[in-house]
Amino acid sequence: MTSCRQIEVHLGDQTPQKWSVSLTEEVFRRIFSQENTVLLKIFGDGSLFSPSLFGKFFDPSDAFPLWEFESDILLSQLRSSGKTTVDWRETDEAYVLKAELPGAGKETIHVYVENEKTVEISGKWKQTNESKTKDWRTGHWWEHGYVRRLELPEDADWRKTVAFVTGEIFLELRIPKNISDVGSSHQGSVIES
Repeated sequence: MTSCRQIEVHLGDQTPQKWSVSLTEEVFRRIFSQENTVLLKIFGDGSLFSPSLFGKFFDPSDAFPLWEFESDILLSQLRSSGKTTVDWRETDEAYVLKAELPGAGKETIHVYVENEKTVEISGKWKQTNESKTKDWRTGHWWEHGYVRRLELPEDADWRKTVAFVTGEIFLELRIPKNISDVGSSHQGSVIES
């Protein structure tokens, strides 16, 4: 039987120093050429954390408007070669993202909703001996961890975001939609003079 565990979704604003160093295509090529198997799993083709997941190089620490694109179209080339385990969809009730977390480790995964506009999935793949006062995300974060930042759609109810890890390495993220009766708030209003 596959285990499913809900993980905490942190709500709050981003710290100003976080992800201050961009991962460039040149740097990515250099670190990827090291042929480190863990790096290849985390940042390789088809991974949620791959800078090339969306067809061209895109720094995963920059927010991407994922739900503006259909996964079948955007990932068609990776799917045809069997190189991706990332999927997302929109239902009437929610936005859903499912992804394998290769080499990432379920115990290190963190989900944040920042500034009511961005959801961030991140964690460490390598333990560091750095001082606890220095945040690993402020420098060359890719040497220690991974991240994928996604823009939230305007109708997302970010406060009710939930995340689950299934088995050892699968993440499911659910972001409900705001379901509101816009007309009901105006009915029965009387303006008195």
